[in-house]
Amino acid sequence: MTAQAALPARRIFQAAGAAMCANLVGIGLSRFGYTPLIPVLIGAGWFGPGDAAYLGAANLAGYLAGALGAGAVVRRWPAIPVVRAMMIAVGLSFIACGFRLGFPWFFAWRFIAGFAGAVIMTVAAPSVMAHAPAEMRGRIGGLILTGVGLGVMAAGTLVPVLLTNGVVATWFGLGCLSLALTSLCWFWWLPPPPPVPLPVGKRPAEAWVLALQYGFCAMGLVPHMVFLVDFVARGRGRGMGAGAVFFLIYGAGALVGPGIAGFVCDRIGVRRTLNWAIPVMALAAVLPVFSTQDAVLGLSSALAGAYTPGIVSLVLGRSQEIARGDMVRHRAIWGTATASFALFQAVAAYGMAYLFASWGGAYDALFITGGVALAIAALLGHLPVMRPRAAA
Repeated sequence: MTAQAALPARRIFQAAGAAMCANLVGIGLSRFGYTPLIPVLIGAGWFGPGDAAYLGAANLAGYLAGALGAGAVVRRWPAIPVVRAMMIAVGLSFIACGFRLGFPWFFAWRFIAGFAGAVIMTVAAPSVMAHAPAEMRGRIGGLILTGVGLGVMAAGTLVPVLLTNGVVATWFGLGCLSLALTSLCWFWWLPPPPPVPLPVGKRPAEAWVLALQYGFCAMGLVPHMVFLVDFVARGRGRGMGAGAVFFLIYGAGALVGPGIAGFVCDRIGVRRTLNWAIPVMALAAVLPVFSTQDAVLGLSSALAGAYTPGIVSLVLGRSQEIARGDMVRHRAIWGTATASFALFQAVAAYGMAYLFASWGGAYDALFITGGVALAIAALLGHLPVMRPRAAA
């Protein structure tokens, strides 16, 4: 038994709670807190539709930079202080956005928030998973990634309440919540395990295909992630209240997504779960094109929400499976997959923002693009290199 497995379960779960708070701040609030604000910022005259969409993409561009730079950051500074600093950066970014100082100011701070979120995603979960014995990893991973869903729910419930006091108060409120959560979990972290030399040999081919598959999954997430509220509120003329309701449904899905993914994985395996989940999401992604009935939009929103952190949980587990239990190789494979996710997501966000600005709200084109990307991801999962005999 390793030294990590000898730690009390209570301490490991406490550290997982810290990582959950980090994901809540760095992904849940940092990224999804902006989504319900898009129609409000447009309606209040802070930004036009095109600029508002590009600001959503700025967070994803920052996420790409953070995913690519996370390894260099943690080689220079200790992992846990880095995560704490990134959480503080997210809180400060919200407060800075409360000052109406123009598009470049907002773009810079949204980029910083995205960078911080990527570093948190890359560093926080492996730092905790390294301490968890094999029999606890499913529960620990699910708890950590539940933070994303909690952040989406917090954004969906708090933002409409905060908006009653104005846009500035909303930015400040999100910033104060982020800093409060940072303080709450400050002493919950465990020190990182001793470094282990990187294993000799090339990464398996399936690891590279998994990273590519994860990238196309990221593209499929962008339409719901960035444009869902605006699609309902302005695209269908139903107002901010209706948009907030569907975003809340999205958040409810995100809250249960990692738990459902873990439950299914325990019964049929990670690879099979991935192969079933991606085609289902491809269909859910294009549902708004065919119907805008409440039941259909609700189903699409719930599935997209569940899929957002659920796919992270599945790929995290699959990368650990490919690594054959080697934690150092696992971090390397997971880092590559995260960078691929960030790259494809940023490219998709900017491309979709361009379509949105150029075509005057081309919502159908956005949802179809997301569905096609997910269909490609589903096909990649059936390549010969991804079959069980290739991993044996």
